[in-house]
Amino acid sequence: MSSPGSNKRKKRPRTFWGFARELLHERTRLAIGLVFAFVSAIGMGAGLLGIVGVLDLINPETGSIGLSPRERLEELMAGLPGSPTLPDSVLGAIPAEPFGAVVAIIIGLGILTVIGATANFLHQYIAITVCTRAVARIRSRVFSHILALPLGGIVAGNASDRISRLLADTAALNRGFIAVTSRATAQVTKGAVMLVVAMVIDWRLSIVTIVVAPIMATIIRKLGKRIRRAIRGAMQGQAKLLGNATEVVHGFRVVKVYGSEPHELERFNVINNEVVREELRARTAKALSSPLIEMIAIIVIGGLAILAARAILGGALNVNEFLGALAALAVAGQSLKPLNGVVQEIQAAEASAQRVQEILDEVPERDLQRGEKKVPRHHEKIVFDGVSLTYPGAETPAVDGMDLTVEFGESVAIVGPNGSGKTSLLSLVPSLYLPSSGRVLIDGVDLAEADLRSVRDQIAVVTQEVVLFAGTVAENIAYARPEATREQIADAARRARAMGFIEAMPGGLDAKVGERGLTLSGGQRQRIAIARAILRDPAILIMDEATSMIDTQSEAEITQAIAEFGTGRTVLIVAHRLATVMNADRIVVMDAGKVVDTGTHAELLERCPLYAGLASHQLAAGA
Repeated sequence: MSSPGSNKRKKRPRTFWGFARELLHERTRLAIGLVFAFVSAIGMGAGLLGIVGVLDLINPETGSIGLSPRERLEELMAGLPGSPTLPDSVLGAIPAEPFGAVVAIIIGLGILTVIGATANFLHQYIAITVCTRAVARIRSRVFSHILALPLGGIVAGNASDRISRLLADTAALNRGFIAVTSRATAQVTKGAVMLVVAMVIDWRLSIVTIVVAPIMATIIRKLGKRIRRAIRGAMQGQAKLLGNATEVVHGFRVVKVYGSEPHELERFNVINNEVVREELRARTAKALSSPLIEMIAIIVIGGLAILAARAILGGALNVNEFLGALAALAVAGQSLKPLNGVVQEIQAAEASAQRVQEILDEVPERDLQRGEKKVPRHHEKIVFDGVSLTYPGAETPAVDGMDLTVEFGESVAIVGPNGSGKTSLLSLVPSLYLPSSGRVLIDGVDLAEADLRSVRDQIAVVTQEVVLFAGTVAENIAYARPEATREQIADAARRARAMGFIEAMPGGLDAKVGERGLTLSGGQRQRIAIARAILRDPAILIMDEATSMIDTQSEAEITQAIAEFGTGRTVLIVAHRLATVMNADRIVVMDAGKVVDTGTHAELLERCPLYAGLASHQLAAGA
């Protein structure tokens, strides 16, 4: 349960396209956007055909000699299958003179331009909307999965890397989606319509483009694979950069006091240079792709020009039609160039998609511990039966064959030198970790078989490092019980000896807590944490070094609050303060993951050398 990334599920192939299926949640919008893309492309194709008509009218010597616009249209209609005819009302509306026809065509082209631009806007608008919503759903799913992971996977892993995947990599996914639904769709529809236009004008010139297109597609695909590998390495380096920068900013006070700015800058630059190396791995592929495609396009156009010149000189090809077909092919070819950038975006998104998928492949806590036994409110005892706990990668167990029974309502203090396994032992009670061997039982129910929610609903934890969230004081107190009333929140604050300083703050319970609660003193943060625990009304209260970093006055107030609140509950305490230890019903001494002795303060002083040493040095220093 505790190993980070353990028991990974089988990775899905084509990860980006797997995530892209999220776009299909809005099929109707996607279809409408595609229609608008085709409308925009068709408008451009119709405009090009109109320009060819204008050229014929302006320079009839290169077109159909001696024909008026009306006669030219009748000739075109006669060449169609079935030789359809237009109604006289339609023919009458067509200008008979070339100048009038030119004006009519130009006005028509203007209308087509407006329609095409509007359709293009609507296509882009719809595509970006669908992509943004799809990524928001993916981001929410990833965050939900992170919340469902076991504690060990988060603590032992790189938290900053997960944040980077949640934010930066999903943003890259969004860029990839937009590249596909917006840019790629626009270019492909434009290229397809222009190729059709070129085929209508002269199919012989167009057939060459159809032969060359697969060659260009192969080049783009090969270069894209190399870009994807390099971008993935760069993203991993950027996650390290985020972790390093976050660590330094959070520890800024220590950095300043010890003058470690040069050391931290050196550390940052080492990682930064790794990122640069990975990013430069993609430079050759990125720099080569566009010139290579342009070179092939120029060669193709040159070949077309030679073929066309021969046909024109032989009288087999109309100059205006050649220019129109060449323009259509040029636009179709030009639409391939942005596709190179689209492929690069997709490859970058593929690297990000794989990193996001790796989080989703991590086994959630509920799959590791499938217990369904409901644990009623604790009223008997907690038993550690031969419990051992070894962290992933560790050579020695943090808890080694521990046997201990804690009766309901008992206050038990656990002491020992640093690294003796005190905190590790208490983390087994709310099943933050599963024991490597042995059992932890609450009222006879093995926690490996218990429903996690029924266990944790009756436990409150106060740690040395108090966690406060952005929001008001009241919201932080009510974090463990969001449905609590204002009166219940205020009562919990009073019982935690916190109401005095809270009322002195501007806004009282509605006062804003700064980031991570750094605007409050250590004692104030601890009392808010105690109020949070009181409001939860737990059957089991765990105090893990809760008074180790506060002043004596705050400790006395917190100790008194805990003594009052702990009545009728099981209280498990890890402490370095002598006063806290002496108030416990029983003291358990640990060393190297094992129980050395148990008893009262007086008993242990008399018979346990390890405790006597702790009491005279560590515990007394804490006091």
